[in-house]
Amino acid sequence: MTTQIVRGVCPHDCPDTCGFVTEVENGRAINFYADPNHPTTQGWLCAKVRPYLDHVYHPDRLTQPLRRVGPKGSGQWQPISWEEAIGEIGGRWRTIIAEHGAEAILPYSYSGTLGLLQMGVVNGRFWNKLGASQLERTICGAAAEFAVEATLGSRRNQPYADVQHSQLVIIWGHNPVSTAPHFMPHLLQARKNGTQVVVIDPRRTRTAKLADWHIAPKPGSDGALALGIAQHIVMLGLHDEAWLAQNCVGWQALKARLNEYPLVRVAAITGLPVEDIARLARLYAEATPALIKIADGLQRNFNGGQTVRAICALPALAGQYGRVGGGLAYSTSGYLQWDSEAVGKWSECPPPGRSVNMNRLGAALLGEVDNPPIQSLFVYGSNPAAIAPNAGRVAEGLRREDLFTVVHELFMTDTAVLADIVLPATSQLEHVDLHKAYGHTYLTYNQPAIPPLGESKSNWELMQVLATEMGFTEPWLHQSADEVLDEVLTATAAKNPALAGITLARLKQENTVPLTIELAVPFADFHFPTPSGKIELYSQTMANMGLDPLPGWQNEVDSGGQDGVVLNGRFPDEEALTLLSPASHHFTTSTFANQPDLLVREGEPFVEIHPDDAARYQIQSGDWVRLENGRSFCDLRAKVTDGVRRGVVASPKGRWGRLGNGRTVNWLASDALGDMAGQSTFHSSRVWLCRLEPTKG
Repeated sequence: MTTQIVRGVCPHDCPDTCGFVTEVENGRAINFYADPNHPTTQGWLCAKVRPYLDHVYHPDRLTQPLRRVGPKGSGQWQPISWEEAIGEIGGRWRTIIAEHGAEAILPYSYSGTLGLLQMGVVNGRFWNKLGASQLERTICGAAAEFAVEATLGSRRNQPYADVQHSQLVIIWGHNPVSTAPHFMPHLLQARKNGTQVVVIDPRRTRTAKLADWHIAPKPGSDGALALGIAQHIVMLGLHDEAWLAQNCVGWQALKARLNEYPLVRVAAITGLPVEDIARLARLYAEATPALIKIADGLQRNFNGGQTVRAICALPALAGQYGRVGGGLAYSTSGYLQWDSEAVGKWSECPPPGRSVNMNRLGAALLGEVDNPPIQSLFVYGSNPAAIAPNAGRVAEGLRREDLFTVVHELFMTDTAVLADIVLPATSQLEHVDLHKAYGHTYLTYNQPAIPPLGESKSNWELMQVLATEMGFTEPWLHQSADEVLDEVLTATAAKNPALAGITLARLKQENTVPLTIELAVPFADFHFPTPSGKIELYSQTMANMGLDPLPGWQNEVDSGGQDGVVLNGRFPDEEALTLLSPASHHFTTSTFANQPDLLVREGEPFVEIHPDDAARYQIQSGDWVRLENGRSFCDLRAKVTDGVRRGVVASPKGRWGRLGNGRTVNWLASDALGDMAGQSTFHSSRVWLCRLEPTKG
């Protein structure tokens, strides 16, 4: 029997974007493993993706369209044909458009796949032609992306291996052991060679356990910490005045602002000893090269954008940009942006519809968005009932009888169970796609390994079917997958030399191809693609938008969903705790959170509580506790540990409520927007804690 070897690429939301190999016999995948030839993957996969065949062949995979026949959420479904499903969707949409206009239809998607076709093109072409509402996809890294681009002009990152040149690495609000694992072998080798590693995080993560020094500031105080470090460096005269004068705009203005952040004030804001802040400032200023590595969890709070702006300023003070092993490590996304017109066909579509911020989905469904109100929601590549902030409001909105909801999914998720029509989706082994990474600079082509299971269709196939149903005859809505990829590659290559020599034919033959990057070390030529060509510590662009043009810090406090009113005295300020919802080690947000082996490894849903906070409520590890605020409540197992600082509780995200007691920590999360770019504010959420008495049985 002949075994077919098929190479593909991981589509999940991780900077590593690993290559993998699938062995196939008689149309069935029989083996799955890391691509030993992929430069980043290097023959091993993370704990999440290693058992991917269990995901593909999970007994709960959806394989045919379903129509709801009972009350929403009742689990009563009737199998129907694709023809019936698409006919019903088209009929309902035509009625909605006639009564309210196409903006009453809202597509909702995020990073269930990061592919150019199955995410990027699918998010644009059909919906643009339809004239549906635009979704502001800002749940993850919007503020950091905006802040880095406003300061440096572009998101650029050195190769993972360059960390071995660093004398000091500060990993700030980031847990790469769980969220960028292929960076870790390079970091551990650097540490063996003498590199000092500092982790700044309110929680002692898996990464923090491997560091030389773990610093645990109060959540949301990181921007003040960065400004305090900067102030102390300047006070000691350890900054590079000449470098700043030559390569920055706004240094003198920022220098004056730093006077507002003396160590004593910063210690009070962060909850850190003055001595520790002073020690960290000197350590950073005297290490060359020194690298600060951040990710998106750092900025999911009210002042996240300004936090990242303040951190971006530190490598400028020390003259670290442009050095091998120095500067800022955040994302490689700035090296390649796909041609927007080729992706979205904007010029051939009606003017874009109104925008809806995805972080406000619950509020939008319940009346915040009107004129017209949202009458139909179409969900793919996401599970908002589990992953969105203030998820109880999302669930309430999804239960509206007048809301027509369609979900395209592999499984009956928390969102799908509240839909009217559920359509079966393909896995990464069943469709074509092309992936660029945000942690490295390789493009990888995904060749389908097996036929679609049952009647499942890819996102792109579904958009083609919907286009036909709605009477759209434009050729760019009916191209094959490879035709779309070839068109976007060609259009982008005409403007971006990073794609020099890269064609679809070459990608299909070689599978993984490096981008052509002129400077291996970001900003080694000291040219920053900002309006001034320099680092913009003072951003006129931000000033023009009505934003503070200098890095700063503001103390904004979440109401806990109470709108400033204490409910029956149950939520006193002095007992409030800050809730963190960090990444789970075994799930990618809510993907894989229904996989039995990974659920066993992750353990039952828990919340980490500092011993001092636990003692106040007579809580011990293993007790059931309730986290509560004005939004909702969530019951979890207590894990008492000094791995979180006092005043902080942490419960990893990604759980499905329907596989537990119906609620997740996101029912407690704030859906207020952050300081820049419509950012989510998960880590600003305040909660109150109590011990649950054991039920008598």
